[in-house]
Amino acid sequence: MSDEIQMNQAATKRSRVTRSLAVCALLLVTSFVIRYSSFAGEFAEGTAAYRNGDYATAARAFAAAAARKPASGAFQNYGLAEWQRGRKGFAVLAWERALWVDPANAAARENLAFARKVDQLEAPRLLWHEVASTWLPVNAWAWLAGVSFWFAVAAVILPAVFRWKRRGWQQASAALGLAVFLMCIPAMLGVGSRAQIGFVLESNTPIRLTPTRDAQTVTMLNAGEPARIDRTRGNYYLIRTTFGHGWVERRQFGRVCPE
Repeated sequence: MSDEIQMNQAATKRSRVTRSLAVCALLLVTSFVIRYSSFAGEFAEGTAAYRNGDYATAARAFAAAAARKPASGAFQNYGLAEWQRGRKGFAVLAWERALWVDPANAAARENLAFARKVDQLEAPRLLWHEVASTWLPVNAWAWLAGVSFWFAVAAVILPAVFRWKRRGWQQASAALGLAVFLMCIPAMLGVGSRAQIGFVLESNTPIRLTPTRDAQTVTMLNAGEPARIDRTRGNYYLIRTTFGHGWVERRQFGRVCPE
C-alpha cells in the first residue's frame, strides 16, 4: 500500500513538473511571437511612412524597431530617415550601428562613405585588434571563442576518459581549437575598445574644458565627427578627438554600441 502511495506521489510530482515546463515553454514562445510581431509592425510602419515622405514618423518607427530588436536593417533604414530629415549625426551613428551588428551590410558602408565625403567627416581610427574585430559580428567572437576552447579541451580530455588510442588527428584538433581561441582574444578586446567609440549628434557641439555648462569651450565639432570616450561623469562624457580633448553632454553624443 505504501509503495502504491509513493508511486502516485511520484506520478503527481512528474505531472506538475511537466505542466510547469510546458507553461514556461508556452510563455517563451508567446513572448518571442509578441516581440517579433511588434518589431515587424514597427518596421512596416516605418517603411510605409518613408515611402510617403513622412521621414519623422519613419525615423521614430525604425528607432523603436531597432530598440526592440537591434537589427542591421532597422538601423540602416533609421539612418536613411534621419538623413532625409537633415539630422546627419544621427544618420552616421545609425549606419555605424548597422555595421556594428552586421559588418557585411554593404548599403550602410556605402551610405557612410557618401556622408563622409559630402560633409568632409573623418572615419574612426581603429587599432589593429579593433580592425580584426570588424571581420565578424560582435557577438560571433564570444561564441567562436567558447566553441573553440571547449573543442580543444574535449580533444585533450576525451581520449583519456574513454581510453582511446592516441592519434595524430586528436592532437591536431586540440592545436587547431587552441589556435582559434587565441586568435579570438584580440578581436574580443577590440570589440570592447570599439564600444567606447561614439559620434557627435548635433552640429556645432561644444567640447568643454570641464563637465559644466559654464565651462570654457575647447573646440566645436560637426555632426558625425567620431570620438572615443575616456570616462563618464554625470551627464557628460570625456572624449578624445583629432580636434581636441574635453567634455561633451551625453545627449549630444551617441555610442556606437547600442545601450
